[in-house]
Amino acid sequence: MAQMTTLGQFIIEKQADHPYAKGELSRLLRDIGIAAKVVNREVNKAGLMDLLGQAGSTNIQGEIQQKLDIYANEQFISALKSGGECCIVASEENEEIVMLDTDVSQDAKYIVAIDPLDGSSNIDVNVSVGTIFSIYRRQSTEGRATLQDVLQRGVNQVAAGYVIYGTSTMLVYTTGKGVNGFTLDPSIGEFCLSHPQMQIPKTGHIYSINEGYYVHFPQGVKSYIKYCQVEDDATNRPYSSRYVGSMIADLHRNMIKGGIFIYPITAATPDGKLRLVYECNPMSFIIEQAGGRATDGKTRIMELDVHSLHQRTPIFIGSEEMVSKAEEFMAEAEAEQVSVDLVG
Repeated sequence: MAQMTTLGQFIIEKQADHPYAKGELSRLLRDIGIAAKVVNREVNKAGLMDLLGQAGSTNIQGEIQQKLDIYANEQFISALKSGGECCIVASEENEEIVMLDTDVSQDAKYIVAIDPLDGSSNIDVNVSVGTIFSIYRRQSTEGRATLQDVLQRGVNQVAAGYVIYGTSTMLVYTTGKGVNGFTLDPSIGEFCLSHPQMQIPKTGHIYSINEGYYVHFPQGVKSYIKYCQVEDDATNRPYSSRYVGSMIADLHRNMIKGGIFIYPITAATPDGKLRLVYECNPMSFIIEQAGGRATDGKTRIMELDVHSLHQRTPIFIGSEEMVSKAEEFMAEAEAEQVSVDLVG
């Protein structure tokens, strides 16, 4: 039998590769892994535990909270508070940052931004959901950490990852030294290394977008979708359309098989729909470390300035060549619009 490497062992072995190799980051990743196992347990038996359905409340985005949204949020915050390596949690489920004011964590060096349960509306129909997390080092050096410590560009991330609760449960993370995936072995209760040094294919044949909003998409996105649907043997088109409605599920599939995930602006969401701090920045860090590309259609996601905790952005993310091609269509549409405006 091949020797198994657990998440805990792997983190310790790789600790020295990180510039902040003092153990705090390793312990923080361990705490997230523990909370993920707790959430996975409840997701798997949600139908038996009255954890399915709506909680009767809404979050700051105005979205109806599911019971498991609240449960997952509480579990991750509790684990991070107990671990003592995190001073602030920025969560999709909380309007403001959560200060972890314990004797241990008030001087902690790390900040965690998290979407505790991405795609939670899919739980009732037994479709994959997940957790997205991002880790930053605190910038301030005196007093308590503040919101400004959270509002950092994505390029400042020291680690990011996601957990997908599916047919098997996987934790995928990066600390800027490549991407590694761990599958939960329920027989021993440990995440074990199953996908070392993950690489997203340079191109693929899958595009993921909610085409139900097609009429509201920018012209560049419409043109790219038409490009995907045209038959062309040289580029292996038409591409397959696959859209789960859970960012993690769509991106995890594309990470392994190659593809592009697009969530553009629409008339109803002129700033985009997905959140920059705890969805787009961490997923962009992971995809880039796996050899992919992530932009808002023009600018690299991780170089965008962050002005607010729940800031939104459009996103084009996935295989490098596919994202670059989509950007070409966006640029052409923008140039055409400028010409029309000048003539007008």
